[in-house]
Amino acid sequence: MERRTLGRTGLTVSVLGFGSWPMSGEDRYGAIEDVEAIRAIHRALDAGVNCVDTAAGYGFGHAEEVVGQALAGHRDQVILATKCGLVQDPGTAIARRDISRSNIVREAESSLRRLHTDVIDVYLIHWPTESTPIEEAFQAMDDLVRAGKVRFIGVSNFTVEQMERCRKVRPLDVVQVGYHLFDRRMEQEVFPYCERHGIGVMGYGSLAHGLLTGTFTVETRFSAPDWRSRGVAFGQPLFKPDNLQRNIGVVERLTREVAAPRGVPVSQIALAWVLRNPVIATALVGARTPAEVEQNLAGLSLHLTAAEIAKIDEIMRGAVGTVRAFTPLRPALEEWE
Repeated sequence: MERRTLGRTGLTVSVLGFGSWPMSGEDRYGAIEDVEAIRAIHRALDAGVNCVDTAAGYGFGHAEEVVGQALAGHRDQVILATKCGLVQDPGTAIARRDISRSNIVREAESSLRRLHTDVIDVYLIHWPTESTPIEEAFQAMDDLVRAGKVRFIGVSNFTVEQMERCRKVRPLDVVQVGYHLFDRRMEQEVFPYCERHGIGVMGYGSLAHGLLTGTFTVETRFSAPDWRSRGVAFGQPLFKPDNLQRNIGVVERLTREVAAPRGVPVSQIALAWVLRNPVIATALVGARTPAEVEQNLAGLSLHLTAAEIAKIDEIMRGAVGTVRAFTPLRPALEEWE
């Protein structure tokens, strides 16, 4: 499997990274069997995937526990990334952001325990918040590096201005951002910034949170508690009923005019499109089963032609619910108004 260098870290990561958000074990993200999830991780490792991403906020520790079990006996094969800063208060099902120094240190210890590891390779602040100065939070992250509990640090879902504030404390090693055919916001400022400063980029949501799997139809409806039932995906109302119907039409065109002539599913076209961008070191794709891993792996050998990219751009002009502004201080899954 192709590997790329993750910024200045010197780490080489597989272009396909294993995303564990679907392993949250919560109704909002869909039912999953932990045993199957572990088998999916093992299949990915056998195929050469060496980057596994998780977060304390995925099921409030459950995904980390599953990943920790899966990596028993395999830890030395993997570049392990996790995130902090989303916490759940007792008796509630809603996450809130907390990047205070005390919480970052507490979460790091909890993540190390759940993941059954002595050190986290890549540790990221999951989301920014106004309640704690970014500089204070990033100093806590740097202290974890100095303590030997974390190797490299960075942020997820930060703007360039917010990353600049981090850099006043120390250089950023890694950034994680959403990037897929329906979301190209990072191309404007974040990607050029990361290139200038040697920051490794991990892209998540490569299949547009299911939209680019080709499994949705005009009859598709998201019922509560599925997070997509709100209609909004990270600030973009892609799944609002009217928008969803039109976007499914866009995906059908991609399938008919680009994927079908190649004899591949549209998900492989979507993944190849993400990986055509050299800024992306690894594209994180979630999988619940070994079969889903197999389908993702099949798309790695696909290289799009200039004509295909031009056709994709033409088709994507019909997408609706895409927005240009990236506003991470707003709740990621809030109702769009």
